Amino acid sequence: MDRREHLKLLLAGGAGAGLLFASGCSTEDQQISRDIIAQHGFNYGRTAAETRRDASLMAETFFTESEFEVVQILSDIIIPADEESGGALEAEVPDFIEFMMKDMPEMQLVTRGGIMWLNSQCNSMFGRSFTECSDEQQLEIIEKIAWPDNAAPDMQYGVRFFNRMRDLTVTGFFTSQIGVSYLDYRGNRPGFWNGVPQEVLDRHNLQYDEKTLNESIKEDDRNNIADWA
Repeated sequence: MDRREHLKLLLAGGAGAGLLFASGCSTEDQQISRDIIAQHGFNYGRTAAETRRDASLMAETFFTESEFEVVQILSDIIIPADEESGGALEAEVPDFIEFMMKDMPEMQLVTRGGIMWLNSQCNSMFGRSFTECSDEQQLEIIEKIAWPDNAAPDMQYGVRFFNRMRDLTVTGFFTSQIGVSYLDYRGNRPGFWNGVPQEVLDRHNLQYDEKTLNESIKEDDRNNIADWA
């Protein structure tokens, strides 16, 4: 099973489900807020209070430039682009994670601490920060924390940090337009009952009469009320 299929199963099992859980503005700020929301595509289904809060959060910045670069690299490692679709970077997952840091402030300390831990480990192993490491060196340290069952005791803090980043990345990707398209999710659609399968009817020596077929199992007429007289 490749990484993308594994992450799809994680999402289907609810691994990221728990991750998705203001103040007054002047007239000018409200218009700016509406522009920001419209630009980022968050206008649909939002109340006025939610719209103001979203705009307020998006106007703030949590990650430093160097921290955000770490988030970008981790996101790309977790869900890279492939021949089937774009990856976490194309889906703007780092921006989603930035937003979640402000939407759920309780995640800020552990996330920032995790990035500092990652840089500290890289400095100890390679004499440079995570972003300055080569691709091979970055993957080497990630391999030490990406598999909880195999991780050493002194790697457990990093394991928990990477688990959170993986959950955030999966949630951000599979709730993005790219991720939804990759899942081929089409939303709720009315179904159509095709009747009892023919092999089941044959097993019991039964068959539909012409009247039932015409009135009850005919998709073009499915909204018509059957006349049983």
